[in-house]
Amino acid sequence: MDPVRFGLVGYGFGGRWFHAPLLAAAPEVDLLGVVTTSAERRAQVAAEHPGLRTFGSLEELADAGAEAVAISTPADTHTPLTEQALSLDLAVVCDKPFALDAPAAQETVQLAAARRLPLAPYQNRRWDSDFRTVRALVDEGRLGTVTRFESRFERFEPEPGPPAAGGGTLLDFGSHLVDQALVLLGPVTSVYAEWRPTDSGRDDDVFVALTHAEGAHSHLWGSWSQGAPGDRFRVSGTDGAYVVGGPMDGQEAALLAGQTPATLGERWGAEPEERWGQLRRGDEGVVVPTERGRWDTFYPAFAAAVRGEGPVPVDPRDAVATAGVLDAARRSATEGVVVRL
Repeated sequence: MDPVRFGLVGYGFGGRWFHAPLLAAAPEVDLLGVVTTSAERRAQVAAEHPGLRTFGSLEELADAGAEAVAISTPADTHTPLTEQALSLDLAVVCDKPFALDAPAAQETVQLAAARRLPLAPYQNRRWDSDFRTVRALVDEGRLGTVTRFESRFERFEPEPGPPAAGGGTLLDFGSHLVDQALVLLGPVTSVYAEWRPTDSGRDDDVFVALTHAEGAHSHLWGSWSQGAPGDRFRVSGTDGAYVVGGPMDGQEAALLAGQTPATLGERWGAEPEERWGQLRRGDEGVVVPTERGRWDTFYPAFAAAVRGEGPVPVDPRDAVATAGVLDAARRSATEGVVVRL
């Protein structure tokens, strides 16, 4: 397969540390350059990826021969930039939150379908080591019927709190938390949520409870101000429960340390034994080896989709479903009601 000519839009925290290294490490991708108008970020690109071009606009990137883009910019720019890229006949990967609400997400998905262009939300947390382990245990029936899924993205960073670019904790962390719950347990029939807005107007601590159509419940926490972060997952079933603590999947830490799938090879995404979880039945428990994290598979899969050799790694309609749940959670937290879907 000829590598897909890719551009990256944005070189803030996400673009610099998550997207650029994974794009550059994928043999299926030919990274052409970065779209940014910031002189500081252009200098960072030059220092960290010598020889990589920078562009002032999506039009410049398209004129240079790009076939696809990854968008990693502030949340409120995701919809206009994604739709602009699609209008330029570029396939698009859009970071979370995919859109600020479900109607905007639906319109973008319809535009991509009308133009017959691959589109995918960047739900890389589906390939976290611990979530891959949860899915394997459920698929193998080792928990019996799942009754409750507890999931936490919690940290203690009250200052400065959630970044403005993410749109607040509900949209930022919630995009991953809800997506994982829907992947594991399917559609939702009701949503209840609580949140704590800060002086900035952004929420820094949220709780969301979901009732799934098949009867299971998801309890999801996201916080920037939790002094005692809880277990990453506790998944309860009729035959037992799986629990794994923190810290979170190590792929983020690896990228922040300058490591990539290219430099680590088979060690990429492997978790040390002391971070493995347990399958529990009361006082009895057995350690379960954690699956390898595989963020490195996202861009190769998307490149294959651009070449017509497979589906996109995440169906964009999943982003519409997630946005619908987040819209309901926002209403629930604001009005103090349970929202039926």
